[in-house]
Formats: sequence, C-alpha cells, structure tokens
Amino acid sequence: MQYPVEIPGVSVSNFLRTAKTALSGEAPALRKWVGDLKVAMKNLRMDSDFTERNVNEGFSGGEKKRHEILQMELLTPKIAILDETDSGLDVDALKVVSEGVNRAKESSDLGVLMITHYTRILKYIKPDHVHVFVNGQIAEQGGPELADRLEAEGYDRFLKAPTA
Repeated sequence: MQYPVEIPGVSVSNFLRTAKTALSGEAPALRKWVGDLKVAMKNLRMDSDFTERNVNEGFSGGEKKRHEILQMELLTPKIAILDETDSGLDVDALKVVSEGVNRAKESSDLGVLMITHYTRILKYIKPDHVHVFVNGQIAEQGGPELADRLEAEGYDRFLKAPTA
C-alpha cells in the first residue's frame, strides 16, 4: 500500500509472527522463526530494534518499504502487488528494497505486479513484461525495452489530442 496503516500497540515482531501463524495454520517454531527474521532483517539492513516498534508508527518512507519487503520475504505470498515501491526512496534504500524483491522472487514462485511511474527501480528489478495503462485499459505492452522507450519518450503519445 502506498500509505500503510499505523497499528499502535502491535509490535512488528508480534504482527509478523501472527500473520505467519494465520497463513500456515500453526505458529512457526520459535527458534527457526527468530533466525529467519534476523536473516531477513540483516539482508534488508534493518536494525534489530525495529521488531519492537509498533507497526508503521513513526516509520520513515524507507522503513515502511523495508517492512513491506520483510513481510513479503517472511510470509511468502503467491503474488505481491507493489504499488510505487520506489516512491520516496533514496538511492541506497531503493537498491536494498530491490534486492529484497529479487531475493523473494528467486527463492519461491512469487509473482510480482509492480506499479511504477519511473524506470529507476527497473535498473535493479528486471521486468518480464511491461504494460502501459491509460484510462483503465492496456494501451501498449512489451518487454523491458518498452520501459526504456517510455523513459526516453515519455507518455505524451498516449494522450488524446484535444478536440476542437
């Protein structure tokens, strides 16, 4: 979500383990869970104190994005819809978050639908398909080369000329 909800009183650690339990039908073994959590957080360059913070409360934009990718890595969904994941990220955070998405894709059969207006994230996450939506319809589709063309030419060709 572009603007994830704050959940006062619920720690990141409790939220993640509860979500994993709900998905799998049983609580993950504590020792393995803690190990998996530590590895995922280290990969995302997150401080261990992060798990004790309330979900999204006072998080910076980069912390929210990292938290989303942490959820993706630990909860292993079948599909992830990433809406403007690159929004508000500095260059370093963009690279770390992209690496997390790539790790999740490589370690499972995760499908990713990524919505973006800019191609800078595509330097790190290579799309299989690119679709341009205009007024709720696919106006054009192609491979990664379409993203490069959009970056070079913009979206003007998809706008209707004003009628007289």
